[in-house]
Amino acid sequence: MNIPEDLKYTKEHEWVKVDGNTATVGITDYAQGELGDIVFIELPQVGDELTHMQSFGTIEAVKAVSDIYSPLSGKVVEVNSALEDEPMAINRDPYGDGWMLKMEISNPPEVEQLLDAGFYGELVGA
Repeated sequence: MNIPEDLKYTKEHEWVKVDGNTATVGITDYAQGELGDIVFIELPQVGDELTHMQSFGTIEAVKAVSDIYSPLSGKVVEVNSALEDEPMAINRDPYGDGWMLKMEISNPPEVEQLLDAGFYGELVGA
């Protein structure tokens, strides 16, 4: 199981890469493995305001449909539209081509509530 050290994580299995005031968000390698083959994803639109730990979309796999939660509050500035045609990119490369959205962080102290790689690894038994 891949848990990059340079990312932050949520207990709901989202990952976050913070770069200044922008956060890139996706689901973890653990999450995609638990879901199985991903067949559909519903993401927000550019300009949508997301709220910390509120659902911003759904991900549908052969095994289940799951909500995706926003790890931070902020405004969506970019969405990975390639996932509409190829949602299995999340299975192949959850931390690369499988990223879901980029957001402008509106409440920076929320970043401190995210988990580091070590704690996330303990959470998932890695």
